[in-house]
Amino acid sequence: MPNRMTERYAVTQKYLMTRGQAINFPYQYFETNFKKNEVFGVVIDIPMSATVLTTMVCFINGAANLYFNNGGDYTGASQRYRTLVQAAHNLVANATQLVPKCTKTKKYDLPKGMTQKIYLLTKSGIFTTEVKPGIIPEDQPELRSFYVLYQRVLNELRSSQLKDDAAARMNPEK
Repeated sequence: MPNRMTERYAVTQKYLMTRGQAINFPYQYFETNFKKNEVFGVVIDIPMSATVLTTMVCFINGAANLYFNNGGDYTGASQRYRTLVQAAHNLVANATQLVPKCTKTKKYDLPKGMTQKIYLLTKSGIFTTEVKPGIIPEDQPELRSFYVLYQRVLNELRSSQLKDDAAARMNPEK
């Protein structure tokens, strides 16, 4: 049960380890010579309810995965669904324009309340900002555009999950 005084989410060790590995993923795994503040990965903590926290992880190669505070996950869909790869790549490729609006960080606290935390992974370090859904100021077009792009990735992940569920029902022996 989360501590109501701090609005923190109850999390498993598996979730914390996976989230930490994603946030600290090295740029050297990609065969690209990134510029200093060019984004190669995006990690977004998305509170879904008072007890459910989801972390979406996307990389420049189109990989997109979801991790849940209870230790569950949805991974590997990028290997099956091209539209997901395109959405995830597009999100990461366009994230660099958000870097100047972020602050560099070495702290990766879980979000409080329903605030979404965004981490942008670059060669020169990790940058962060926050989003309160429905309250993105008009004078922050970069954040608005980024929010739309990551909602597209979430929609593609959900669509992929529904396709996987339908396929599992069609082939129950697998």
